[in-house]
Amino acid sequence: MHAPSPPQIKQTRPRSGRRAAWATMLAASCLGAAFASQAQAASPADCARLKDVPIAGMRITSAALEPAGPFSAPAGGPGPAQTLELPARCRVQGVLEPTSDSEIRFEVWMPASGWNGRFQGVGNGGFAGDIGVQGLASAVRAGYAAASTDTGHKAGGTDGRWAFGHPEKLVDFGWRAIHLTAVAGKKLTAAYYGAPVRRSYFDSCSNGGRQALMEAQRFPNDYDGIIAMAPAYDWTGLFMNFIWNQQVLSAPGAAIPAAKTPAIAAAVLADCDKLDGLADGLIADPRACHFDPAKLLCAGQETNGCLTAPQVAALRAIYRGPRTSDGKMIYFGYVPGGETAPGSPGWDAWIFGPRPDSSIQSAFGTNFMKYMVGKGDAWSPSDFDFDRDPARLIAKVGPVLNATDPNLQPFAARGGKLILVHGWSDAAIPARGTIAYYERVRSRLGPQRTDRFLRLYLAPGMHHCGGGTGPSDLGGAGVPRLPRDPQTDISAALEDWVERGRAPGPVVARQTSMPFGGSASSRTALICPYPETATLTPGGNVMAAGAYACALTGSRGDQ
Repeated sequence: MHAPSPPQIKQTRPRSGRRAAWATMLAASCLGAAFASQAQAASPADCARLKDVPIAGMRITSAALEPAGPFSAPAGGPGPAQTLELPARCRVQGVLEPTSDSEIRFEVWMPASGWNGRFQGVGNGGFAGDIGVQGLASAVRAGYAAASTDTGHKAGGTDGRWAFGHPEKLVDFGWRAIHLTAVAGKKLTAAYYGAPVRRSYFDSCSNGGRQALMEAQRFPNDYDGIIAMAPAYDWTGLFMNFIWNQQVLSAPGAAIPAAKTPAIAAAVLADCDKLDGLADGLIADPRACHFDPAKLLCAGQETNGCLTAPQVAALRAIYRGPRTSDGKMIYFGYVPGGETAPGSPGWDAWIFGPRPDSSIQSAFGTNFMKYMVGKGDAWSPSDFDFDRDPARLIAKVGPVLNATDPNLQPFAARGGKLILVHGWSDAAIPARGTIAYYERVRSRLGPQRTDRFLRLYLAPGMHHCGGGTGPSDLGGAGVPRLPRDPQTDISAALEDWVERGRAPGPVVARQTSMPFGGSASSRTALICPYPETATLTPGGNVMAAGAYACALTGSRGDQ
């Protein structure tokens, strides 16, 4: 079954004047024609000559033309291991050495023909440690030149041992590697084609979303358009959240077996599914859901369908988020509704784990404190004092790892455009943190200036970077979708905004997994620019995006 045709969506955002729009389109057309004539003159043989491009602190280890054909992309980045049919491409491998303790490996891939004039930065998840080959492959298939870096170390995604005793490597990971790779990548691209990069984009998720915001905040000239999906931008706040969850689940009798996750999810839906007037298995805005875990308190013998009193207390603390002993909020908790995530890890793996010390959050939190913060192997989550330690932690590593600065005026002033995307059901990074950052930017720059360059999209039921109980495939995450359509692909919408001045409106998301039966393409959803939400037309099909319209349904809500 084919996905339904996208509905014709009425634009609800203000447009530029007609004359300005024509001028923008004419300029883009002329620039594109000029670029095309230059790029066509490039020879694939020029690839080997890139070894001689002079860039301070950079050495090229390989520059060779790779033939068209099947390419085995390992698991990582946007998806599982897969074989992709790739065009011939110039593949450059190199090392950046800004300090004596830096060894930042990077790669730049450039199609040998058919370059679209654009440069794509590819980000990293977790603690990075490898090059985003999948993102590079997806980009070059769509005609982009692209670059990615391991951010200065080789390691698994939750392994932080490389950072212990290496402050410069932490800086490389925090912001330096992604910036230097952008600079080198664009220079090598221009040298290969004999034409400057026409437009540059960065589009990534999780830690890659943090990298995206770091670029917008610190290096506003690196990219014209940026998508930050599920950004781990408040690194210290997020990791204190991980430690908090491990602490509360480690209390006597408080550990919640992963097998109880479906019962928790079912109880939440029973309470909150119909808050938006629809019984569709999704909670449109989980901030309105005030589920009390006490409803699951075991009346007799403990089973997977109920919670003990210590487990009820732990679940309440996870929803509430880390606090000081006098109740002051340190960071956002997790909203109800994301406990299960069909087709991807949910609370069962991220928060609960087989044991509190074996969840994904535990792996991240302990490695962060032991090696990035430098506490050493003897450190334990029970050592963290939520009254005393947050300020010390932020002061020590926040300046290197946090991308929390709301002053995006330099990025906006040069014409940069930024789109934030977050799934409401994210079990890794709370969506309310991204809303808070968006609101801080609006407060700093004012609503009118902010609306000229920033949008936020929140997807009900979407898990971490995709998947979950709701339609979550809306493009982005470094994977350009073909054909390019701003109504169904958030990255195409960004390009339309940057290159043609057309501000993005609603985007149609497709279902990638169907927990309630049906084929993977049988449900679509309308994802609206925040604070608008999708409202069903009376009598419309709840499973089809075309039956919805975007509307303001209340205040900006409790973040």
